[in-house]
Amino acid sequence: MLIVMAGSLAACAETPNGAAASGRDGDSDPVAQVRDHQSWEFGPFVNGGVGLGNRDNYGFLWAGVQGGKVMTPVLHAGIFTGQFELGANIMPLWQAYTPAPNPEATFVYPCPTGTCYFVGPQGGGTFHGVSLTPVIFRWNFLTKSKHFQPWFQGAGGLIYTTHKFPPDLLVPHGTPGGTSVFNFTPQGGGGFHWFTRPKRSIDLGVNAVHISSASLGDRNPGVNASIQVQVGYTWWK
Repeated sequence: MLIVMAGSLAACAETPNGAAASGRDGDSDPVAQVRDHQSWEFGPFVNGGVGLGNRDNYGFLWAGVQGGKVMTPVLHAGIFTGQFELGANIMPLWQAYTPAPNPEATFVYPCPTGTCYFVGPQGGGTFHGVSLTPVIFRWNFLTKSKHFQPWFQGAGGLIYTTHKFPPDLLVPHGTPGGTSVFNFTPQGGGGFHWFTRPKRSIDLGVNAVHISSASLGDRNPGVNASIQVQVGYTWWK
């Protein structure tokens, strides 16, 4: 929320007129250069995070590449004045660190008499996979700064893991039961680019990510909430 508020305050500036924009020196104002050219961006990132609530003993490490394109000129909307960007990312490295397997976990399931319990083996440990976020909707706030470009975003992605995630009732491979190797990741957050020189920026973002199989598995405990911090480096064209 602090990042979004900072971006909102930065957006109070008005769009420069065409004459000023055409005469702007990109070397001294890299933020304006990207804004005026509606630039493409591409670069690597690494992401670390933790689960919240009943998943506060989960940890995450992800890494990949992200791309995007500023799609509009500056659109005026008061303190939210800015530009729309469409992006995507792919993460060949996706890992989740969960508690060790438990051979005698207690599970709850509905039954005719109400709530029933049974004891069975529960998975755990380190989970490996890949992730694709094909749609990232990002809003870049208009700012007077020559180096600082704040933004907020919403996105949705897909994860494939080599074992059913999150860890739940262990079942033999290929048989029904347990969770799913496919999960979805609706998410939202904010961040900023810090331009170190023209067409180059260091990026920092914070996202709230929900992980759920949408009941593709027989059980869908999911990860209701997690906080993910992302650091990256971007080339602009």
